[in-house]
Amino acid sequence: MDFTLPSDLQEIQTTIRNFVLNVVEPRAHEIEESNSIPPELIKQAAGLGLFGLSIPEEYGGVGLSTLGRCAAYEALGQGHMGFGGMVSAHASIGTSGLVRLGNDAQKAKYLPGMAAGEIIAGFAITEPTSGSDAANIRTKATLHGDQWVLNGTKHYISNAPIAGLLTVIAITDASKGSKGMSAFLVPMDTPGVRVGKIDEKMGQKGSLSAEVIFDEAALPEGSLLGPQDLGYREALSILTNGRVGIAARSTGAMQRLLDLCIVHAKAREQFGKPIAEFQAVQFMLAEMEIDIQTSRLLWQKVAWMVDAGQDVRRMASVAKYHATEALSRVADKAVQVAGGMGYMKEYPIERFYRDQRLLRIYEGTSEIQKVIIAGDLLR
Repeated sequence: MDFTLPSDLQEIQTTIRNFVLNVVEPRAHEIEESNSIPPELIKQAAGLGLFGLSIPEEYGGVGLSTLGRCAAYEALGQGHMGFGGMVSAHASIGTSGLVRLGNDAQKAKYLPGMAAGEIIAGFAITEPTSGSDAANIRTKATLHGDQWVLNGTKHYISNAPIAGLLTVIAITDASKGSKGMSAFLVPMDTPGVRVGKIDEKMGQKGSLSAEVIFDEAALPEGSLLGPQDLGYREALSILTNGRVGIAARSTGAMQRLLDLCIVHAKAREQFGKPIAEFQAVQFMLAEMEIDIQTSRLLWQKVAWMVDAGQDVRRMASVAKYHATEALSRVADKAVQVAGGMGYMKEYPIERFYRDQRLLRIYEGTSEIQKVIIAGDLLR
């Protein structure tokens, strides 16, 4: 059993880590103030292949395995979390459905532009009446001739304000309940599709989310993604596989926070010596390292399971729950180690402290992860 990442994945991690630390992070305050990602950073990210991590090489992507993508996400997690959230929402749940379920025509039409960062993608399932209760969606798609007409409202949709394409889950047969939902590829320039209120979030600035309204939106022929009336099942599968990516990003964020704390603890002196010499500080650093190592092992195992074709429903929830809860603990300890400086906006720890809180909510709350884990154990 070898836990060492292959050399090519280590190189990818190094490249991405250098990019987020040396190129993105110096512009963090700009992103925070403007709540937007500078276009040149998006262009540079596209040049590194970040938007094509899960897209096959034949369509211009990098074509990484799940293990490879998650290794990239861990490196991405060490930088600005809003930037990382924007990229991962596209490269993970925004892209994976099309890659897995799309026909040749759909893939040829969209994937090259998505891999190049010219088409930013998102995934739309959440509605005002359905968050954790994903089966309670009310957006409907009705077949009129050879077109599907979409009506309804989604909200908290990541990347919606900048997206060119959304994968949308809608009801196609209300009599079947959750078994009567389908997935659709919806170009954002479709008449009847508009972005509503852009969300003002506590953190993750630059990773924009918004309400999306569908008003008699007639979808182009060939918009149905995958089998009709199996959208809910496919949506759960997309979210399940996306959770391991969140675990990896959380691990990267923890690593960055620990690195910042070690530098600070060695440099900061109190009572005539560096605070790194105080056992209370040492214990917090040790606990942070324990959370990092266990989270890393979990995401690596689940990514390996996905690539091996195994059922990861329970273990993906284990990895996401553990890593996001661990990140909250690590972020809190980081503020404590840094003291007053950790509470100041000019220091990255304050930003990570705000940004990490969302990870315990989206793509399934911590409570939903426990429901999934327990349900699988008791089946």
